[in-house]
Amino acid sequence: MLAKLTSKNQLTLPKSVVQSVGKAEYYDVSVESGRIVLTPVRIQQADAVRAKLEALGIDEQDVNDAIAWARRE
Repeated sequence: MLAKLTSKNQLTLPKSVVQSVGKAEYYDVSVESGRIVLTPVRIQQADAVRAKLEALGIDEQDVNDAIAWARRE
């Protein structure tokens, strides 16, 4: 199968190729022996939770304080 590189260095992966490896939003890109290798990366739920906590400005100390408070109650 061919995939055309655009002027903005973008590729569209053939649907059949993407379906064969499963849905992934991100791919790890590496070069091996002159070949471009794409490896699907699946972001785990824990990573999503960490990102949400960071976006909300909640740090590790806040979590520890909440746990300590809950144990006292």
